[in-house]
Amino acid sequence: MCYAPRPGRFSAVAAPAPPSKLHCNHRPWKPVTAPGKPSSRRAIGAAGEDAALAWLRERGLQPLARNVAFAFGEIDLIVRDGATIVFVEVRQRGNDHFGGAAASVDRRKCGRIARAASAWLVSNPTLAKAPCRFDVLALSGRDANVQIEWIRDAFTLDDIR
Repeated sequence: MCYAPRPGRFSAVAAPAPPSKLHCNHRPWKPVTAPGKPSSRRAIGAAGEDAALAWLRERGLQPLARNVAFAFGEIDLIVRDGATIVFVEVRQRGNDHFGGAAASVDRRKCGRIARAASAWLVSNPTLAKAPCRFDVLALSGRDANVQIEWIRDAFTLDDIR
């Protein structure tokens, strides 16, 4: 526990002690990563999305947008599969504990994705009439051992109503 000598409750001095007077009996946890590997969740997520996008491109899908954010939700990838607009949620887990990556896409998350997809279609009227679907790419494992599970039509709008 970290603490600093502080003046009494009703003291005229309300500022905390300077850092040199701070006493700690523990060290904050810092993840240990190998050189060149991403260490933050954001960096790991970006690397997963990069891998997912490359994987989808290999299968002939054309990217339209990435990390489209609105106040009520975000879409990781938007791609075109022929005439169909595909909204892709990318989930990554290092292991299958707690159900794995695919199980982490719950009904609430699906609702957020659907609202964001609707807003994106409104802002892209030339594509608004195209057929759409919602896919999940579940990445499991790390580094060279990443396995990708593609769940086409992972959910529909009827599933979240």
